[in-house]
Amino acid sequence: MKTQTMLLPLLQVPRATDLSKAMSQDGASQFQEVIRQELELSVKKELEKILTTAPSHEFEHTKKDLDGFRKLFHRFLQEKGPSVDWGKIQRPPEDSIQPYEKIKARGLPDNVSSVLNKLVVVKLNGGLGTSMGCKGPKSLIGVRNENTFLDLTVQQIEHLNKTYDTDVPLVLMNSFNTDEDTKKILQKYNHCRVKIYTFNQSRYPRINKESLLPVAKNVSYSGENTEAWYPPGHGDIYASFYNSGLLDTFIGEGKEYIFVSNIDNLGATVDLYILNHLMNPPNGKPCEFVMEVTNKTRADVKGGTLTQYEGKLRLVEIAQVPKAHVDEFKSVSKFKIFNTNNLWISLAAVKRLQEQNAIDMEIIVNPKTLDGGLNVIQLETAVGAAIKSFENSLGINVPRSRFLPVKTTSDLLLVMSNLYSLNAGSLTMSEKREFPTVPLVKLGSSFTKVQDYLRRFESIPDMLELDHLTVSGDVTFGKNVSLKGTVIIIANHGDRIDIPPGAVLENKIVSGNLRILDH
Repeated sequence: MKTQTMLLPLLQVPRATDLSKAMSQDGASQFQEVIRQELELSVKKELEKILTTAPSHEFEHTKKDLDGFRKLFHRFLQEKGPSVDWGKIQRPPEDSIQPYEKIKARGLPDNVSSVLNKLVVVKLNGGLGTSMGCKGPKSLIGVRNENTFLDLTVQQIEHLNKTYDTDVPLVLMNSFNTDEDTKKILQKYNHCRVKIYTFNQSRYPRINKESLLPVAKNVSYSGENTEAWYPPGHGDIYASFYNSGLLDTFIGEGKEYIFVSNIDNLGATVDLYILNHLMNPPNGKPCEFVMEVTNKTRADVKGGTLTQYEGKLRLVEIAQVPKAHVDEFKSVSKFKIFNTNNLWISLAAVKRLQEQNAIDMEIIVNPKTLDGGLNVIQLETAVGAAIKSFENSLGINVPRSRFLPVKTTSDLLLVMSNLYSLNAGSLTMSEKREFPTVPLVKLGSSFTKVQDYLRRFESIPDMLELDHLTVSGDVTFGKNVSLKGTVIIIANHGDRIDIPPGAVLENKIVSGNLRILDH
C-alpha cells in the first residue's frame, strides 16, 4: 500500500470550480455550501447503513466510532486551505520551553512514591510491524536479548513499583489491528508487579478519494473489507480513553497525570524530575500539558516543532507549512527543537476538555492506494496537536537520550549493539563510548525485513567507536566484527560481500566482491 501524508483539507467538489466561474463569489460559496450539505447527508446515510450491520454486542461501540468519524468528517468539509498562517508563527517565549537541567536541578521530593502514585503510563500500541517485515503488533518485535518493546516497558514499570513500593499502572492504547494479538501475550505478565489495562482507539471508515463516501459497506473488517477501516491516528486517545471509562476510573483512584509515548521509543521512560515538576509546580500554577522536545539534528528536519501562535504554544508539523516556507521550517537555526511525542497530560484537564468538546487538533489528510488500486483518504489527528487546548502548557528540552525510536532495522542495529547497556528494561548509552552522540547508520534494502537483517549478522558488531555506517547490497557480517570511524560497504548488483569473522574495519570503504569460502 502506497502512503503519503499531507495536511491540506481542501474540499474537492467535482466541476464546482467550472460552474462557480459563471457565478458571483457569493453565489459560488452558496453553491459550495449546498454541495457540502448534500455530501454530509450522503455520508450520514452510508454510516447509518453500516451501523445496521453491527451485531448487538458491538452496536454501542460501533455507534460511538461512527459518530466520532462523522464529527471529524464535518470538520474536514468546513476547513479551507492550510491550517496555519505563516505570518502568525513566532518563536516561543523563553520561559515556555524549559531546559531539562533546570527541571532536574529542583531535585526529587522526600517521598518519591507519593508523586509516582499519581501517575499512569500510557503507551501508544496501535501500530503493526509491517514496515519492518513483521506480522502482528510492532510492540512484539524482539529488540534486545530477545526482549520485545512490550517486555522492556513492563520491566521498566515493574522496577519503579518495586523500588518505590508504588502502584503505577500501564495502559496500552491498541488498535483493532493489534488488540487481539496483544491481549494473548499479556497473560505472560500476570505475575509481574504491574497492573495492565487496555483500550482500543476508534475504527473509522476510509473514504473514496473521488466520491468522499465510505468504502466499507458493513462493519466487518475481514475478507474484502480488510482495507476499508483504519485507526485514526494517536490524536484519538482523548476521546477513546474517555469513552473506555478508564479516565474516570483513574481519576477516582486519585491519579492526576498520564505519561504518553510511542511504544517503539525506547528512550521514553518515566522521568521522576519531570513528574515532580508537574506535581509540585514552582509557581503554584498547575501545568496541564508538557511536551518533551529535543534539539534538532540534520536527521530531524521534518519533525514537528513548538511555536507561539496566537498567544499559545502550538505544534506545527511540516505538512501544515505552506510550500514557500518549507525550507525555513527545516532550518536548524530558526526552529531548533522538535517534538519527541513524550507527553505528560493532566487527567482532570482531559476530562474537562473532552466534556466541553474543546480539544482542537488539526486534521491530517492521509492519501493511500489500496491493494486493488483504489485511491482513498483517511482522516487522522495527532496527540501533540492538542497542546494549544490546554492551560499553562510547557515544553521541556530533554536530552537526546529520551528519543530513541526504532522505526527501521538501522535503528534496531543501534539498540542491539554494545553502544547501549540494558538495566531493568531501560537502555543507557555505554560509558565506554567516548562521545554521547549516536552513530549514523544506513542499512540498504537487503536489510529492511527483521528476518533478513538477523540472517545477515552472525553477531552484532562492536560499534563503540563507530561514527557512520552505510551498507548497500548483498552483504553479510561474520562473528565479532568491529566497526570504527566511517565504514561504507557497497556490494554491486550481482556481487556479494562477506565481512569475515573478527574483522576490524576502521575508516574503510569496501566495494566489489568479497567472499570467504569454507574449505
